[in-house]
Order: sequence, then structure tokens, then C-alpha cells
Amino acid sequence: QVEESGGGSVQEGDSLELSCTYSPLTAETFATGWFRQVPGKEREGISCINWSGGSTIYADSVKGRFTITRGSRNTIYLQMNNMKPEDTAMYYCAVRKTQYGYCPGSWSKGTDFDYWGQGTQVTVSS
Repeated sequence: QVEESGGGSVQEGDSLELSCTYSPLTAETFATGWFRQVPGKEREGISCINWSGGSTIYADSVKGRFTITRGSRNTIYLQMNNMKPEDTAMYYCAVRKTQYGYCPGSWSKGTDFDYWGQGTQVTVSS
């Protein structure tokens, strides 16, 4: 139900845009989060967007470089600019079904999200 796309290999300073598509039931509202994980390290929550797209949250590690937006009703984008080697990771999109479609206070832990994609690899070379 959740699918990421857009990963790839780029050079330091380059940009990349990830997409996340979700096929909700007609009446569902949901928040969407982006996470990343490097083998051997904990998963990191990097951004979350609410149902309307009017509220966004970012981790300090990506603030000012990454932008999360909502396109169509079921498509979320993550624009990544000025990328760094430390951005190299598997990136996951996750959806949280919620009556009001907001990002929870503990969003970065990822435990509140209901559906996860398979991930898309992003590699940044120096």
C-alpha cells in the first residue's frame, strides 16, 4: 500500500527528490513520515507532514536542506538539496491513519505509523 521511489546515487551537494504513494480508503485521513536507516544504526525520523500539508516537521539533521510536501491526495514528496555523504541510507515512507491527520508528538520514533514501504536506497558520494 505504501511505495517509495526516486532513490539513487548522487554527488555531495546534489539534489534528489523521493516520492511516496499510498492508496487509502476513501474516508481515510493520514499523516506521512519519512525515515532513514543505515545498517547497524537506529532508524531516524527525518520529516512528517500532516493531512492537509499545512504542518511539517523536520529533524535537525535535515532542516533547511530537505522539504516535505503533499502533492495529490495520496502522494508525498521529499525534496533533498545540498546532500551530504551522511545522508546515505535506506529511506522509508510511513503512513499513520489518524482521525485528524496530524503528526504525533512522538512521530520520529516511527512506532505510531501503520503502514511502511519497502524503502529506496540513497547514496551520496563525496
